[in-house]
Amino acid sequence: MVDANHIALAVRDAGGRALIVGGWVRDRLLGAASAKENVRGEGAPGVNIDLEVFGIPPDRLRELLESFGRVEAVGESFQVYKVGDIDVSLPRRDSKAGRGHRGFVVAGDPWMSIEEAARRRDFTVNAVSFDPLTGEYFDPFGGRADLERRLLRVVDPATFPDDSLRVLRAVQFAARLAFTLEERSAALCRAIALDDLPAERIWGEFEKLLGAPRPSIGFTLAMDLGVVAKLWPELRALAGCAQEPEWHPEGDVWVHTLQVVDRARTRADHLDRPRKLAVMLGAVCHDFGKPATTAFIDGRIRSMDHEEQGVQPASAFLDRLNVFSFDGYDVRRQVLGMVAQHLKPGAWHKVRDEVGDGAFRRLAQKVDLELLALLAKSDCEGRAPGTFDCSAMDWFLERARALGVEHRPPAPILLGRHLLAMGLKPGPRVGEILKAVYEQQLDGRVANLDQAIDAAKPLL
Repeated sequence: MVDANHIALAVRDAGGRALIVGGWVRDRLLGAASAKENVRGEGAPGVNIDLEVFGIPPDRLRELLESFGRVEAVGESFQVYKVGDIDVSLPRRDSKAGRGHRGFVVAGDPWMSIEEAARRRDFTVNAVSFDPLTGEYFDPFGGRADLERRLLRVVDPATFPDDSLRVLRAVQFAARLAFTLEERSAALCRAIALDDLPAERIWGEFEKLLGAPRPSIGFTLAMDLGVVAKLWPELRALAGCAQEPEWHPEGDVWVHTLQVVDRARTRADHLDRPRKLAVMLGAVCHDFGKPATTAFIDGRIRSMDHEEQGVQPASAFLDRLNVFSFDGYDVRRQVLGMVAQHLKPGAWHKVRDEVGDGAFRRLAQKVDLELLALLAKSDCEGRAPGTFDCSAMDWFLERARALGVEHRPPAPILLGRHLLAMGLKPGPRVGEILKAVYEQQLDGRVANLDQAIDAAKPLL
Protein backbone atom coordinates (compact mmCIF):
# COMPACT_ATOMS: atom_id res chain seq x y z
CA MET A 1 0.00 0.00 0.00
CA VAL A 2 1.35 3.44 -0.94
CA ASP A 3 2.31 5.47 2.11
CA ALA A 4 1.64 9.22 2.07
CA ASN A 5 4.60 9.68 4.42
CA HIS A 6 6.95 8.08 1.91
CA ILE A 7 5.70 10.36 -0.88
CA ALA A 8 6.12 13.38 1.39
CA LEU A 9 9.68 12.28 2.26
CA ALA A 10 10.57 11.86 -1.42
CA VAL A 11 9.12 15.29 -2.18
CA ARG A 12 11.12 16.83 0.66
CA ASP A 13 14.34 15.17 -0.53
CA ALA A 14 13.67 16.65 -3.98
CA GLY A 15 13.42 20.14 -2.52
CA GLY A 16 9.64 20.42 -2.26
CA ARG A 17 6.90 20.04 0.32
CA ALA A 18 3.82 17.80 0.30
CA LEU A 19 0.78 18.75 2.36
CA ILE A 20 -2.40 16.77 2.93
CA VAL A 21 -5.42 18.90 2.00
CA GLY A 22 -9.20 18.65 1.87
CA GLY A 23 -11.66 16.43 3.65
CA TRP A 24 -9.16 14.13 5.32
CA VAL A 25 -7.68 17.03 7.29
CA ARG A 26 -11.12 18.34 8.22
CA ASP A 27 -12.28 14.96 9.45
CA ARG A 28 -9.02 14.36 11.31
CA LEU A 29 -9.54 17.58 13.21
CA LEU A 30 -13.12 16.54 13.93
CA GLY A 31 -11.83 13.29 15.38
CA ALA A 32 -13.23 11.07 12.63
CA ALA A 33 -9.81 10.28 11.15
CA SER A 34 -6.88 8.33 12.56
CA ALA A 35 -4.70 10.30 14.96
CA LYS A 36 -1.53 8.49 13.89
CA GLU A 37 1.31 10.74 12.84
CA ASN A 38 2.54 8.09 10.38
CA VAL A 39 -0.17 8.58 7.74
CA ARG A 40 -0.77 5.52 5.57
CA GLY A 41 -3.91 6.52 3.75
CA GLU A 42 -6.29 5.89 6.60
CA GLY A 43 -8.78 8.58 7.49
CA ALA A 44 -12.49 9.01 7.83
CA PRO A 45 -14.44 6.27 6.03
CA GLY A 46 -14.71 6.97 2.32
CA VAL A 47 -12.25 9.90 2.41
CA ASN A 48 -9.05 9.40 0.42
CA ILE A 49 -5.87 11.35 1.02
CA ASP A 50 -5.17 14.30 -1.27
CA LEU A 51 -1.59 15.56 -1.39
CA GLU A 52 -0.73 19.01 -2.71
CA VAL A 53 2.93 19.29 -3.71
CA PHE A 54 4.75 22.64 -3.57
CA GLY A 55 8.13 23.42 -5.12
CA ILE A 56 8.33 20.55 -7.65
CA PRO A 57 7.79 21.17 -11.42
CA PRO A 58 5.10 19.00 -13.09
CA ASP A 59 7.47 16.78 -15.14
CA ARG A 60 9.70 16.16 -12.14
CA LEU A 61 6.68 15.38 -9.94
CA ARG A 62 5.43 12.61 -12.22
CA GLU A 63 8.91 11.11 -12.45
CA LEU A 64 9.16 11.14 -8.67
CA LEU A 65 5.77 9.49 -8.24
CA GLU A 66 6.54 6.73 -10.74
CA SER A 67 9.18 5.45 -8.33
CA PHE A 68 6.28 4.34 -6.12
CA GLY A 69 4.54 2.29 -8.81
CA ARG A 70 1.89 2.84 -11.43
CA VAL A 71 0.76 6.45 -11.82
CA GLU A 72 -2.59 7.35 -13.39
CA ALA A 73 -3.21 10.87 -14.64
CA VAL A 74 -6.79 12.09 -14.31
CA GLY A 75 -8.37 15.36 -15.36
CA GLU A 76 -8.14 17.34 -18.56
CA SER A 77 -6.65 20.80 -18.34
CA PHE A 78 -5.05 20.10 -14.98
CA GLN A 79 -3.38 16.81 -14.09
CA VAL A 80 -4.04 14.99 -10.86
CA TYR A 81 -1.87 11.96 -10.35
CA LYS A 82 -3.34 8.92 -8.64
CA VAL A 83 -0.86 6.70 -6.84
CA GLY A 84 -2.71 3.82 -5.21
CA ASP A 85 -5.48 5.46 -3.18
CA ILE A 86 -3.68 8.79 -2.92
CA ASP A 87 -4.36 11.75 -5.21
CA VAL A 88 -1.33 13.98 -5.79
CA SER A 89 -1.56 17.38 -7.46
CA LEU A 90 0.15 20.72 -7.79
CA PRO A 91 -1.35 23.87 -6.27
CA ARG A 92 -3.51 25.46 -8.96
CA ARG A 93 -5.08 28.67 -10.12
CA ASP A 94 -8.66 28.69 -11.42
CA SER A 95 -9.96 31.52 -13.57
CA LYS A 96 -13.55 31.71 -14.79
CA ALA A 97 -13.75 31.78 -18.59
CA GLY A 98 -17.34 30.77 -19.29
CA ARG A 99 -20.60 29.42 -17.85
CA GLY A 100 -20.93 26.05 -16.26
CA HIS A 101 -18.66 23.75 -14.32
CA ARG A 102 -16.35 23.35 -17.30
CA GLY A 103 -15.95 27.07 -17.85
CA PHE A 104 -12.61 27.35 -16.04
CA VAL A 105 -9.02 27.86 -17.12
CA VAL A 106 -6.92 25.86 -14.69
CA ALA A 107 -3.14 26.08 -14.35
CA GLY A 108 -0.87 24.26 -11.93
CA ASP A 109 1.67 26.48 -10.19
CA PRO A 110 4.13 24.73 -7.84
CA TRP A 111 5.49 28.10 -6.65
CA MET A 112 2.25 29.35 -5.12
CA SER A 113 2.14 30.11 -1.42
CA ILE A 114 0.14 27.88 0.89
CA GLU A 115 -2.32 30.71 1.49
CA GLU A 116 -2.81 31.31 -2.23
CA ALA A 117 -3.45 27.61 -2.81
CA ALA A 118 -5.97 27.46 0.04
CA ARG A 119 -7.89 30.49 -1.24
CA ARG A 120 -9.49 28.47 -4.07
CA ARG A 121 -11.20 26.13 -1.56
CA ASP A 122 -14.94 26.48 -1.00
CA PHE A 123 -15.28 26.64 2.79
CA THR A 124 -12.77 27.49 5.48
CA VAL A 125 -13.10 24.05 7.10
CA ASN A 126 -11.84 22.55 3.83
CA ALA A 127 -8.96 25.03 3.51
CA VAL A 128 -6.80 23.63 6.31
CA SER A 129 -3.69 21.66 5.26
CA PHE A 130 -1.47 19.28 7.22
CA ASP A 131 2.21 18.36 6.96
CA PRO A 132 2.43 14.60 7.59
CA LEU A 133 6.17 14.84 8.34
CA THR A 134 6.05 17.58 10.97
CA GLY A 135 2.45 17.33 12.20
CA GLU A 136 2.03 21.05 11.47
CA TYR A 137 -1.33 22.53 10.38
CA PHE A 138 -1.67 25.49 8.03
CA ASP A 139 -4.90 27.43 8.49
CA PRO A 140 -4.80 30.81 6.71
CA PHE A 141 -8.57 31.40 6.80
CA GLY A 142 -9.60 30.32 10.30
CA GLY A 143 -10.99 26.91 9.41
CA ARG A 144 -10.06 25.31 12.73
CA ALA A 145 -12.01 27.93 14.66
CA ASP A 146 -15.00 27.33 12.36
CA LEU A 147 -14.74 23.59 13.03
CA GLU A 148 -14.93 24.35 16.74
CA ARG A 149 -18.02 26.49 16.11
CA ARG A 150 -19.44 23.87 13.72
CA LEU A 151 -19.80 26.59 11.11
CA LEU A 152 -19.59 26.56 7.31
CA ARG A 153 -18.09 29.82 6.04
CA VAL A 154 -17.07 30.76 2.50
CA VAL A 155 -13.33 31.26 1.96
CA ASP A 156 -13.43 33.89 -0.79
CA PRO A 157 -16.79 35.59 -1.50
CA ALA A 158 -15.39 37.02 -4.75
CA THR A 159 -14.67 33.64 -6.37
CA PHE A 160 -17.13 31.36 -4.56
CA PRO A 161 -19.99 32.03 -7.06
CA ASP A 162 -17.78 30.94 -9.97
CA ASP A 163 -18.83 27.33 -9.35
CA SER A 164 -22.53 27.07 -8.56
CA LEU A 165 -22.11 23.47 -7.41
CA ARG A 166 -20.70 24.90 -4.18
CA VAL A 167 -24.25 25.77 -3.11
CA LEU A 168 -25.15 22.08 -3.18
CA ARG A 169 -21.90 21.26 -1.42
CA ALA A 170 -22.98 23.61 1.36
CA VAL A 171 -26.23 21.65 1.64
CA GLN A 172 -24.66 18.20 1.85
CA PHE A 173 -21.81 19.35 4.13
CA ALA A 174 -24.33 20.92 6.53
CA ALA A 175 -26.17 17.59 6.72
CA ARG A 176 -23.12 15.31 6.87
CA LEU A 177 -21.31 17.39 9.49
CA ALA A 178 -24.37 18.81 11.30
CA PHE A 179 -22.94 22.30 10.72
CA THR A 180 -24.66 25.67 10.36
CA LEU A 181 -24.08 27.82 7.28
CA GLU A 182 -22.86 31.29 8.26
CA GLU A 183 -25.47 33.91 7.32
CA ARG A 184 -23.30 35.97 4.94
CA SER A 185 -22.34 32.76 3.17
CA ALA A 186 -26.01 31.75 3.04
CA ALA A 187 -26.93 35.10 1.47
CA LEU A 188 -24.24 34.54 -1.13
CA CYS A 189 -25.64 31.08 -1.91
CA ARG A 190 -29.18 32.42 -2.31
CA ALA A 191 -28.02 34.78 -5.05
CA ILE A 192 -26.36 32.08 -7.18
CA ALA A 193 -28.29 30.66 -10.13
CA LEU A 194 -28.14 26.89 -10.47
CA ASP A 195 -29.32 26.54 -14.06
CA ASP A 196 -25.84 25.73 -15.38
CA LEU A 197 -25.49 22.47 -13.43
CA PRO A 198 -25.81 19.16 -15.33
CA ALA A 199 -27.83 16.34 -13.80
CA GLU A 200 -24.82 14.19 -12.95
CA ARG A 201 -23.23 16.95 -10.88
CA ILE A 202 -26.48 17.60 -9.01
CA TRP A 203 -26.94 13.88 -8.38
CA GLY A 204 -23.41 13.54 -7.00
CA GLU A 205 -24.19 16.02 -4.23
CA PHE A 206 -27.75 14.75 -3.74
CA GLU A 207 -26.49 11.23 -3.09
CA LYS A 208 -24.06 12.54 -0.48
CA LEU A 209 -26.98 14.36 1.15
CA LEU A 210 -29.00 11.14 1.30
CA GLY A 211 -26.06 9.42 3.02
CA ALA A 212 -25.82 12.01 5.81
CA PRO A 213 -26.74 10.87 9.34
CA ARG A 214 -29.65 13.36 9.27
CA PRO A 215 -30.48 14.35 5.69
CA SER A 216 -33.27 16.63 6.97
CA ILE A 217 -30.63 19.19 8.02
CA GLY A 218 -29.54 19.53 4.40
CA PHE A 219 -33.06 19.54 2.99
CA THR A 220 -34.05 22.29 5.43
CA LEU A 221 -31.06 24.36 4.35
CA ALA A 222 -31.82 23.64 0.67
CA MET A 223 -35.32 25.03 1.18
CA ASP A 224 -33.96 28.14 2.93
CA LEU A 225 -31.39 28.80 0.18
CA GLY A 226 -33.95 28.45 -2.60
CA VAL A 227 -32.31 25.29 -3.94
CA VAL A 228 -35.53 23.28 -3.63
CA ALA A 229 -37.54 25.88 -5.55
CA LYS A 230 -34.87 26.16 -8.26
CA LEU A 231 -34.17 22.46 -8.81
CA TRP A 232 -36.93 20.26 -7.35
CA PRO A 233 -40.48 21.65 -7.79
CA GLU A 234 -42.00 18.33 -6.69
CA LEU A 235 -40.36 18.77 -3.29
CA ARG A 236 -41.28 22.45 -3.09
CA ALA A 237 -44.97 21.55 -3.56
CA LEU A 238 -44.92 19.57 -0.29
CA ALA A 239 -44.38 22.70 1.82
CA GLY A 240 -47.70 24.08 2.96
CA CYS A 241 -49.67 20.99 1.92
CA ALA A 242 -51.84 20.35 4.98
CA GLN A 243 -52.44 16.95 6.63
CA GLU A 244 -55.09 15.67 9.02
CA PRO A 245 -53.76 16.58 12.52
CA GLU A 246 -55.06 13.38 14.13
CA TRP A 247 -52.86 11.25 11.88
CA HIS A 248 -50.11 13.79 11.20
CA PRO A 249 -49.52 15.93 14.29
CA GLU A 250 -46.06 16.85 12.97
CA GLY A 251 -47.38 19.36 10.41
CA ASP A 252 -47.47 19.63 6.64
CA VAL A 253 -46.21 17.11 4.08
CA TRP A 254 -42.78 18.77 3.90
CA VAL A 255 -42.22 18.38 7.64
CA HIS A 256 -43.48 14.80 7.48
CA THR A 257 -41.23 13.93 4.53
CA LEU A 258 -38.13 15.19 6.34
CA GLN A 259 -38.98 13.01 9.34
CA VAL A 260 -39.53 9.99 7.08
CA VAL A 261 -36.20 10.56 5.31
CA ASP A 262 -34.36 10.67 8.64
CA ARG A 263 -36.13 7.53 9.86
CA ALA A 264 -35.33 5.71 6.61
CA ARG A 265 -31.69 6.66 7.00
CA THR A 266 -31.51 4.87 10.37
CA ARG A 267 -32.55 1.53 8.89
CA ALA A 268 -30.74 1.53 5.53
CA ASP A 269 -27.12 0.85 6.52
CA HIS A 270 -27.36 -2.92 6.08
CA LEU A 271 -28.38 -2.51 2.44
CA ASP A 272 -26.04 -2.34 -0.53
CA ARG A 273 -25.72 0.99 -2.35
CA PRO A 274 -28.50 0.50 -4.96
CA ARG A 275 -31.08 -0.71 -2.44
CA LYS A 276 -30.09 1.95 0.06
CA LEU A 277 -30.60 4.59 -2.63
CA ALA A 278 -33.97 3.08 -3.52
CA VAL A 279 -35.21 3.30 0.08
CA MET A 280 -33.91 6.83 0.58
CA LEU A 281 -35.37 8.07 -2.71
CA GLY A 282 -38.61 6.29 -1.87
CA ALA A 283 -38.72 8.22 1.41
CA VAL A 284 -38.16 11.50 -0.44
CA CYS A 285 -40.81 10.78 -3.10
CA HIS A 286 -43.44 8.74 -1.26
CA ASP A 287 -45.98 11.57 -0.78
CA PHE A 288 -45.45 13.46 -4.04
CA GLY A 289 -49.09 12.72 -4.88
CA LYS A 290 -50.51 14.63 -1.92
CA PRO A 291 -50.38 18.22 -3.25
CA ALA A 292 -52.62 17.27 -6.20
CA THR A 293 -55.04 15.12 -4.20
CA THR A 294 -55.42 16.79 -0.81
CA ALA A 295 -58.93 18.08 -0.07
CA PHE A 296 -61.20 18.80 2.90
CA ILE A 297 -63.82 16.03 2.82
CA ASP A 298 -66.47 15.31 5.50
CA GLY A 299 -64.66 17.45 8.03
CA ARG A 300 -61.29 15.79 7.43
CA ILE A 301 -58.18 16.56 5.39
CA ARG A 302 -57.80 13.65 3.00
CA SER A 303 -55.46 12.74 0.14
CA MET A 304 -57.37 10.09 -1.75
CA ASP A 305 -55.33 7.93 -4.15
CA HIS A 306 -52.20 9.95 -3.46
CA GLU A 307 -50.04 6.83 -3.78
CA GLU A 308 -50.88 6.18 -7.42
CA GLN A 309 -51.05 9.91 -8.21
CA GLY A 310 -47.53 10.28 -6.84
CA VAL A 311 -45.97 8.08 -9.51
CA GLN A 312 -45.95 10.74 -12.24
CA PRO A 313 -44.28 13.53 -10.19
CA ALA A 314 -41.85 10.99 -8.74
CA SER A 315 -40.97 9.92 -12.27
CA ALA A 316 -40.35 13.55 -13.26
CA PHE A 317 -38.18 14.05 -10.17
CA LEU A 318 -36.08 10.96 -10.96
CA ASP A 319 -35.78 12.12 -14.58
CA ARG A 320 -34.38 15.42 -13.38
CA LEU A 321 -31.80 13.62 -11.25
CA ASN A 322 -31.14 11.11 -14.04
CA VAL A 323 -31.81 8.15 -11.72
CA PHE A 324 -32.23 4.80 -13.43
CA SER A 325 -30.12 1.73 -12.60
CA PHE A 326 -27.09 1.40 -10.35
CA ASP A 327 -24.81 -1.62 -10.54
CA GLY A 328 -27.42 -3.40 -12.65
CA TYR A 329 -30.20 -2.83 -10.10
CA ASP A 330 -33.28 -0.95 -11.32
CA VAL A 331 -33.48 1.70 -8.60
CA ARG A 332 -36.02 3.75 -10.54
CA ARG A 333 -38.50 0.86 -10.80
CA GLN A 334 -38.24 0.18 -7.08
CA VAL A 335 -38.74 3.82 -6.11
CA LEU A 336 -41.85 4.14 -8.27
CA GLY A 337 -43.11 0.82 -6.91
CA MET A 338 -42.71 2.04 -3.34
CA VAL A 339 -44.46 5.32 -4.11
CA ALA A 340 -47.44 3.48 -5.60
CA GLN A 341 -47.64 0.83 -2.85
CA HIS A 342 -46.41 2.47 0.35
CA LEU A 343 -49.77 2.21 2.16
CA LYS A 344 -50.19 -1.50 1.43
CA PRO A 345 -48.42 -2.91 4.54
CA GLY A 346 -50.61 -0.91 6.93
CA ALA A 347 -53.81 -1.44 4.95
CA TRP A 348 -53.29 -5.19 4.63
CA HIS A 349 -52.55 -5.56 8.32
CA LYS A 350 -56.00 -4.18 9.15
CA VAL A 351 -57.63 -7.03 7.18
CA ARG A 352 -54.81 -9.54 7.61
CA ASP A 353 -57.12 -12.53 7.94
CA GLU A 354 -58.51 -11.76 4.49
CA VAL A 355 -55.20 -11.20 2.65
CA GLY A 356 -54.13 -14.36 0.86
CA ASP A 357 -50.64 -15.53 -0.04
CA GLY A 358 -51.36 -14.74 -3.67
CA ALA A 359 -51.65 -11.05 -2.86
CA PHE A 360 -48.11 -11.05 -1.47
CA ARG A 361 -46.77 -13.00 -4.44
CA ARG A 362 -48.39 -10.58 -6.87
CA LEU A 363 -47.21 -7.51 -5.02
CA ALA A 364 -43.67 -8.90 -5.15
CA GLN A 365 -43.92 -8.55 -8.94
CA LYS A 366 -44.19 -4.79 -8.51
CA VAL A 367 -41.71 -3.97 -5.75
CA ASP A 368 -39.16 -5.46 -3.35
CA LEU A 369 -41.31 -6.20 -0.29
CA GLU A 370 -38.48 -5.78 2.20
CA LEU A 371 -37.70 -2.30 0.88
CA LEU A 372 -41.43 -1.51 0.90
CA ALA A 373 -41.68 -2.58 4.54
CA LEU A 374 -38.66 -0.45 5.49
CA LEU A 375 -40.17 2.60 3.81
CA ALA A 376 -43.65 1.98 5.25
CA LYS A 377 -42.26 1.72 8.78
CA SER A 378 -40.29 4.94 8.28
CA ASP A 379 -43.49 6.56 7.00
CA CYS A 380 -45.37 5.38 10.07
CA GLU A 381 -42.69 6.61 12.49
CA GLY A 382 -42.20 9.95 10.71
CA ARG A 383 -45.04 11.61 12.60
CA ALA A 384 -43.43 12.98 15.76
CA PRO A 385 -44.52 14.22 18.25
CA GLY A 386 -47.29 11.66 17.80
CA THR A 387 -46.92 8.04 18.89
CA PHE A 388 -48.31 5.33 16.64
CA ASP A 389 -48.26 1.53 16.54
CA CYS A 390 -46.04 0.60 13.59
CA SER A 391 -45.98 -3.17 14.13
CA ALA A 392 -48.03 -3.70 10.95
CA MET A 393 -44.88 -3.39 8.87
CA ASP A 394 -43.12 -6.08 10.90
CA TRP A 395 -46.07 -8.42 10.29
CA PHE A 396 -45.94 -7.60 6.58
CA LEU A 397 -42.23 -8.38 6.26
CA GLU A 398 -42.50 -11.58 8.31
CA ARG A 399 -45.31 -12.80 6.06
CA ALA A 400 -43.32 -11.98 2.92
CA ARG A 401 -40.28 -13.82 4.27
CA ALA A 402 -42.35 -16.84 5.22
CA LEU A 403 -43.46 -17.06 1.58
CA GLY A 404 -39.94 -16.45 0.28
CA VAL A 405 -41.02 -13.41 -1.74
CA GLU A 406 -39.44 -10.58 0.25
CA HIS A 407 -37.14 -9.71 -2.66
CA ARG A 408 -38.78 -11.15 -5.75
CA PRO A 409 -41.84 -13.10 -6.88
CA PRO A 410 -41.58 -16.89 -7.17
CA ALA A 411 -39.87 -18.18 -10.30
CA PRO A 412 -42.30 -19.78 -12.78
CA ILE A 413 -42.44 -23.55 -12.49
CA LEU A 414 -43.78 -24.16 -15.99
CA LEU A 415 -41.45 -23.07 -18.80
CA GLY A 416 -41.80 -22.85 -22.54
CA ARG A 417 -39.76 -26.01 -23.12
CA HIS A 418 -42.28 -27.98 -21.10
CA LEU A 419 -45.10 -26.85 -23.40
CA LEU A 420 -43.06 -27.62 -26.52
CA ALA A 421 -42.39 -31.11 -25.16
CA MET A 422 -46.19 -31.51 -24.81
CA GLY A 423 -46.58 -30.84 -28.54
CA LEU A 424 -47.43 -27.15 -28.60
CA LYS A 425 -45.84 -25.27 -31.48
CA PRO A 426 -43.87 -22.05 -30.89
CA GLY A 427 -46.03 -18.94 -31.03
CA PRO A 428 -48.03 -16.44 -28.97
CA ARG A 429 -50.09 -19.23 -27.42
CA VAL A 430 -47.02 -20.41 -25.48
CA GLY A 431 -46.84 -17.14 -23.60
CA GLU A 432 -50.58 -17.06 -22.98
CA ILE A 433 -50.60 -20.52 -21.39
CA LEU A 434 -47.47 -19.82 -19.34
CA LYS A 435 -49.10 -16.69 -17.96
CA ALA A 436 -52.35 -18.50 -17.11
CA VAL A 437 -50.52 -21.30 -15.29
CA TYR A 438 -48.29 -18.82 -13.47
CA GLU A 439 -51.40 -17.05 -12.17
CA GLN A 440 -52.51 -20.37 -10.67
CA GLN A 441 -49.04 -20.77 -9.18
CA LEU A 442 -49.30 -17.32 -7.54
CA ASP A 443 -52.63 -18.37 -6.03
CA GLY A 444 -51.00 -21.50 -4.60
CA ARG A 445 -52.98 -23.94 -6.75
CA VAL A 446 -49.80 -25.02 -8.57
CA ALA A 447 -46.87 -26.02 -6.37
CA ASN A 448 -44.78 -28.39 -8.51
CA LEU A 449 -44.12 -29.32 -12.14
CA ASP A 450 -46.65 -32.15 -12.26
CA GLN A 451 -49.40 -29.81 -11.07
CA ALA A 452 -48.24 -27.17 -13.57
CA ILE A 453 -48.43 -29.65 -16.47
CA ASP A 454 -51.88 -30.78 -15.33
CA ALA A 455 -52.99 -27.15 -15.23
CA ALA A 456 -51.69 -26.58 -18.75
CA LYS A 457 -53.35 -29.56 -20.38
CA PRO A 458 -56.90 -28.12 -20.54
CA LEU A 459 -55.45 -24.96 -22.09
CA LEU A 460 -53.60 -26.74 -24.93
